[in-house]
Amino acid sequence: MTIDQYRLEEEPTYHPSGDEVAFYESAYAARLPVMLKGPTGCGKTRFVEHMAWRLGKPLITVSCHEDMTASDLVGRFLLGPEGTHWQDGPLTMAVRHGAICYLDEVVEARQDTTVVIHSLTDDRRILPLEKKGELVHAHPDFQLVISYNPGYQSVLKDLKESTKQRFSAVDFTYPMASVEASIVASEADIAADIADKLVKIAEKSRHLRGQGLEEGASTRMLIHAGRLIKTGMTLTDACKHAIIVPITDDPDMRGALDAVVDACA
Repeated sequence: MTIDQYRLEEEPTYHPSGDEVAFYESAYAARLPVMLKGPTGCGKTRFVEHMAWRLGKPLITVSCHEDMTASDLVGRFLLGPEGTHWQDGPLTMAVRHGAICYLDEVVEARQDTTVVIHSLTDDRRILPLEKKGELVHAHPDFQLVISYNPGYQSVLKDLKESTKQRFSAVDFTYPMASVEASIVASEADIAADIADKLVKIAEKSRHLRGQGLEEGASTRMLIHAGRLIKTGMTLTDACKHAIIVPITDDPDMRGALDAVVDACA
């Protein structure tokens, strides 16, 4: 397995909504770790992919989850035909070879797991492999990026202050309506007027956050709905299957969202 397989061959389309591109370029030049904060499906992952391509760096992405252990990140000993051998985890591979390592939704990981990144996010830039008895010094091109949804924070699921304060950060939110409609039309290959309707539906659903919805419809959901419409599905049915059913099980809330769709269709 070589690091080159993690290089993006084609440019991921990204529509800037502020100074995030300039910020990231500065953060990378200074080799500062970066935290991307924002709701689900607003473009954080696409942004990292775009910046990795723009900088010409390999990108290793890890989708964090509550069962992830430190060994899943740094590596472990495995038993093979010729005996026991060490296999680097994705974080260690990025550290050794100078890739950007992106920990997606890092708050989902256990806090005792995320502690392993601390020594990589200060002036030491080292990764201790305790099981192997090795101290890996980060390649000059290595950078650590994490994403974080503040809307999901709780007493049980939140980043420690000692972790947060190690990162530079940028806020993400859903793009302004005209930009979001352009993204949806482009990604789903649908007409601009259909994309406009989907964005209006999303905006109304986002106003219901905290009133029965944890999150409104994301840009990603709108693209999914657009792709269903592209196949010939009606806007009403596409919104039902790509937006309403995924985000709520509450009958009253589904009825309210159905009314929103009918009003915008």
